[in-house]
Amino acid sequence: MWRRSGPLPRSDEDLTVEFRAIWRIALPTSNRRTFMISAGAAAAAFGIDGQLAFLPSVRADELRDQGFYKFKIGDIEVTTIYDGHWNKPHDPGFILNASLTETKAALKAAGRPEDKVQIPFTVTVAKTPNRTIMFDAGTGGQMAPTAGRLSANMQAAGISPADIDTIVITHFHPDHIFGLMEKDTNAQVFPDKEILVPEPEFAFWTDESRTAGLGKYRQGLAQRVQATIPGWSNVTRFQTGKEVVPGVTAVAAHGHTAGHTVFSIASGDDQLLVLGDTSNIPALFVRNPGWHASFDADPETAEASRRRVFDRAVSEKALVAGYHFGMPGAGRIEKDGQGYTFVPLA
Repeated sequence: MWRRSGPLPRSDEDLTVEFRAIWRIALPTSNRRTFMISAGAAAAAFGIDGQLAFLPSVRADELRDQGFYKFKIGDIEVTTIYDGHWNKPHDPGFILNASLTETKAALKAAGRPEDKVQIPFTVTVAKTPNRTIMFDAGTGGQMAPTAGRLSANMQAAGISPADIDTIVITHFHPDHIFGLMEKDTNAQVFPDKEILVPEPEFAFWTDESRTAGLGKYRQGLAQRVQATIPGWSNVTRFQTGKEVVPGVTAVAAHGHTAGHTVFSIASGDDQLLVLGDTSNIPALFVRNPGWHASFDADPETAEASRRRVFDRAVSEKALVAGYHFGMPGAGRIEKDGQGYTFVPLA
């Protein structure tokens, strides 16, 4: 049975404010090189030994303005599409087991602005020989005013909504599913598309007996899910460990939510792991996989999933696509001391 371990991360009021705003990363303009920190500085900032490398993409600003980035996984064309961002104000409750001082030090070390946590949204689209698959549906312009660019940037990338055959959902948080439903009417945005959702995620959010105990914010989200997704005839639930479409396998990565799922896209000898929210921004949670975000329903399980997926990416030399990684939105995970480093493509 799904359970949440540990104390509730935030008050309902805090969660309501945060999720009404929602996240972004503004990529740095003043630092377009590899960031290297000496062993002494690394020890001071993170309590580890050795040299720490952060590798921001030199094309990050250009690609964010362009709105998309294309690359290949074997015979599959993958496009990452920028949906916008959120400037999250600093909050001592955001990372449950790290201080604001540690958070700001990690952002500084990665060349990020220290005055806020900047979090992006990036949707992945994969064009296989048989179909075009979109992973998650973006914010639908219903979160921060600086988000909701998915439709325009899809057009810029040469992808029409008519081209999408299947939408695969990693989990039911607003920035991943609100793009499925109209803001005021809840009408389907993609009524003629196949929508695939994780069975344990569907079960958790549609269990009306559980809703009253979720807290004010999560109650609202659960009620919106219950009013929409279960009644849509084009929704299919899937179990992890199996192909959801040819070449795409669902991998259990629970903890962020009850049914949070990663997807492995394979073609020939190449593999891409679509991470969803396995990690929030790399400067904080790739570098420090043991840090627990307040958005994680079960932080300990989320950490275990994060480490397991990262280790798989390293050992299998897979590319990864992170929803909150910023443009180009894809790259490689490498071990770095006690944590990891995200090395972007481009």
